[in-house]
Amino acid sequence: MNRANISIKAFDEYSVSVVNEANNPFPVIGEIIPSFSDGVWTYEEQLYEKARVTSFPDDLLDCYEYINSEDKQVFLAFDETTCIGQNRMVKDWNRFAYIENIAVRASYRQSGLGHLLMEAAETWANEQSLLGLSLEAQNDNVMACRFYAKEGFALGGVDTLKQTGNPNIDMTLYWYKIF
Repeated sequence: MNRANISIKAFDEYSVSVVNEANNPFPVIGEIIPSFSDGVWTYEEQLYEKARVTSFPDDLLDCYEYINSEDKQVFLAFDETTCIGQNRMVKDWNRFAYIENIAVRASYRQSGLGHLLMEAAETWANEQSLLGLSLEAQNDNVMACRFYAKEGFALGGVDTLKQTGNPNIDMTLYWYKIF
């Protein structure tokens, strides 16, 4: 990645058509096995013998709610004019910036682009006088969980019922980065 060509921009009406371009499939290599002891969440990785690939559906949201909003923001990463990443967040009731989605185009993963998107999220959250960042991930998204941990997030909770309607997901993991 040539950082000279990379820019992070707040969402606007001109970028509505490209908001989902970074939503690429990702590898599922195992699952996170959390445990709670003495008031602290820890976890281990249980890797699969054979990885699989999955993807999230494209976002079907009213993009215009995020343009010039005080409570919502989308940052898009561009390599010149190509959208290569997205970070979408809202002010949550608990005074955290809740990251609804972060996505990096497959060919840009492991390049530092996710870190740049997280920096933009942290700056926005600080400007809003929020306490930190929060997000959730499925326990089978080991690659994302590794990224969150690397970015300074801590596992703060687990929900075994939220994904009851999805037979492929056992748990929702809640991650927090407190400023």
